[in-house]
Amino acid sequence: MANDMLNWHNDLFDRFNDLTKVDDLVNGLGRSFFNATRNGAVLKTDIQETDEQYTMKVDVPGIKKEDLALKYHDGTLSIAAKREQLSDESDHDGNVIVSEREGGRFGRQYSLPDVDVDKITAKYVDGVLMLTLPKKAAADTHHIEIQ
Repeated sequence: MANDMLNWHNDLFDRFNDLTKVDDLVNGLGRSFFNATRNGAVLKTDIQETDEQYTMKVDVPGIKKEDLALKYHDGTLSIAAKREQLSDESDHDGNVIVSEREGGRFGRQYSLPDVDVDKITAKYVDGVLMLTLPKKAAADTHHIEIQ
């Protein structure tokens, strides 16, 4: 299908993560490290493709709708998000055990060719961005009979 390159990219990281399976501790640390982006934010995505359209669900928990930006250009959908810097919730003695939630900007790009840009729809519900990207109608093919 059209997303072979996207699948190759995801498989590459899965194969690389398999190299870190020395023991449970290293495996857990390896997956956390290699699956993280600059701010630890990954846009986990499900994409379905039919002959008529692409349907996407993108997890963006904790992101406000107004802090999401979508752009489709030359067969590529770009999703950008930002999260305000979170306040330090440690007490006076600094008793924080884990602090993984960070603010900042992050994004992801998807190769989705032949989309009818004027018919793209997006909806944001409960931390999930849902997109429908209808494909352009195939050009009418006129067969010519050879005599």
